[in-house]
Amino acid sequence: MVQKTAANWIGYAMSGIVVLALLADAGTQLFLPHLLKAEMDATGFAQSLATPLGIIMLVCGVLYAIPRTAVLGAILITGFLGGAICTHFRLGEFASPPQLICLLLGVLTWGGLYLRDARLRALLPFTSAP
Repeated sequence: MVQKTAANWIGYAMSGIVVLALLADAGTQLFLPHLLKAEMDATGFAQSLATPLGIIMLVCGVLYAIPRTAVLGAILITGFLGGAICTHFRLGEFASPPQLICLLLGVLTWGGLYLRDARLRALLPFTSAP
């Protein structure tokens, strides 16, 4: 059995924040899309796209939460968040709160995975080997 270090637990906490944020947003998109009408209109997305967006967020969050598919989930989350950031750039919003939240979620996604997965730390070391 692999012993969990403090870094592992911090990584799990960071990853948990990402999963909770994605699942909460997916739930809103799927079950309460009328609450997002103003935001959807402002970004140029039809309200009918709330359900597909919610499904995408749900799938990304679930894949990221499962250890065997966490890397795939992180890649998909990165793409999704990049698209959200790009949408706000298109609207002329630079460093807007939605962009900063997406950036923070991206950092938490990869930071959490890095801290909880030794394979990723071996693949992307921050220090050189002795």
